[in-house]
Amino acid sequence: MRPSPRSPSPPTATLGYALFATRWLQAPLYFGLVVVQGVYVYKFFNELWTLVLRCVTGRATETYVMLSVLKLVDVVMIANLLIMVIVGGYETFVSRIDLQGHRDQPEWFSHVNPNVLKVKLATAIVGISSVHLLQMFVDVQHTAQHSLLWGTTIHMAFILSAAILAYMSGPMLARTDPVHHQGHTTDPEPPAAPPPAASVPAQAGPRAADAGAEERVRAAGFPARKLLEDYDEQHPRTFDRDGVARLGKLDFVTAGRNVVLVGPTGTGKTHLAIGLGVRACQAGHRVLFATAAEWAARLADAQAAGRLAGELAALDAYPVLVVDEVGYTPFDAQTSALFFQLVAHRYERASLIVTGDRPPGRWNEIFGGPSAPAMVDRLAHHAEIVRIDGDSYRTRRAATSAWAE
Repeated sequence: MRPSPRSPSPPTATLGYALFATRWLQAPLYFGLVVVQGVYVYKFFNELWTLVLRCVTGRATETYVMLSVLKLVDVVMIANLLIMVIVGGYETFVSRIDLQGHRDQPEWFSHVNPNVLKVKLATAIVGISSVHLLQMFVDVQHTAQHSLLWGTTIHMAFILSAAILAYMSGPMLARTDPVHHQGHTTDPEPPAAPPPAASVPAQAGPRAADAGAEERVRAAGFPARKLLEDYDEQHPRTFDRDGVARLGKLDFVTAGRNVVLVGPTGTGKTHLAIGLGVRACQAGHRVLFATAAEWAARLADAQAAGRLAGELAALDAYPVLVVDEVGYTPFDAQTSALFFQLVAHRYERASLIVTGDRPPGRWNEIFGGPSAPAMVDRLAHHAEIVRIDGDSYRTRRAATSAWAE
């Protein structure tokens, strides 16, 4: 039995909490930027009103209209930069803003972090600089030559800086996935007929063009790429097609509810779990996939290092966690207690997709200790349970191949 980690001494903990609380000193700064946002709204409508009056009275030349429009665009782009700094900075450095389930949640906010925020700010600055430079060239007759030269030089410096920052952030983002699957030996659940080749090709279609979605799919750690549309619905004897179609709308993610896929080995549970995870990634949600054994090892390592609470808090950044293959390996009381903490921490806050070979009512055969009933109660409450019954897809394919030979 692993010894419990030593907790920090009260004075050290108090000092740490006090230092951490100083982050709230930044909150007034962001609210000050909200006031600046209001100033830019006033500036926008003041400029717009002046433009309309001059157009109505016939005193607006083509050059004036073009310059005024560029000024309006400039104000809007600066306002966009401000909102990214206000919302993204507050979320990153002060306190979480829980927008999961909000219908107006912007796409960029679902994966905001310091690296992403820096790149987006750099590209916004390049856009603003482009508008300023265009204004100078439109009004070139009234712009000094040295101003054009310096404006162009500064703009190129912004572009170069943004390119370098984006290049440097790429490797950093690639290292943000905390779950490693180099040792993953899971035989994936059955694919659609016919089965795919050894390498998994990228899927064509409108979703493939969404670089953000593809980045989330890669970071999720799926052992293979599976889509709900590719699941062979004719193979299982019993299969709730309407239930899976309803889950495909991802209402369970926005509601923080769980999904439990139950069925014998080889009936497609992992395929469906990955398919739901991929669809969640395409909808802007971050997903993390691992087998039950891998989750157990991860939680045990965090507890041994004295950072279990921090690990559970870090997983809040993922609206969907996939726990595959529950039931293949029984867990002792200590590991069961760790799973209970994971389920309890996410209860009615974020979603778990769990696959297993037996229903939750029989999970006392898997999880030992007194925490198992409480864990099952929280996991199954508000959960969508999909039962799949049928023969193993792999066994059927092996028999078919032998007959063909």
